Amino acid sequence: MDQKTGILIVAGLLITVIVFFINIYAAGIIFVILIALVMTLLIMQDSAFLPDIVAELNPDAKAITLRNSGNAVAHRIHVALVPENIEFDLDSLQPDAVSVYSLEKMIHEVKLVVTFENDKNNIFTRTWQLSSTGESYDPLRPMIPLFRWK
Repeated sequence: MDQKTGILIVAGLLITVIVFFINIYAAGIIFVILIALVMTLLIMQDSAFLPDIVAELNPDAKAITLRNSGNAVAHRIHVALVPENIEFDLDSLQPDAVSVYSLEKMIHEVKLVVTFENDKNNIFTRTWQLSSTGESYDPLRPMIPLFRWK
């Protein structure tokens, strides 16, 4: 827990105790809001320093686009195209940055394996099945499509 969260807890408990002597119900409401704020801050701390590499095949099927959609820098990125026996490395990829790797020939279907690290040297691995006739990456696509989505 960092210093800001500790200050929030102490100030919230102090305000709750002061309001408790005025109105017990208002103190209860303030206490519940305090708990919700502290839980939100703790969840936000868990999601810090997480890069997320997303790969997709360009429409002409002659290049691979890598995008860091996370909130931290991805380091030592290693990409392998499994049946094509193509491998390449990137030093780092900033958040919201894009890197394009050109291929010598068109690729119809490939399994792409990406391995990368964050600033704390945690290793992450992502795997995709990419196809020239398949759908591209859509971050707003629901996991369970309802009501004839697209």
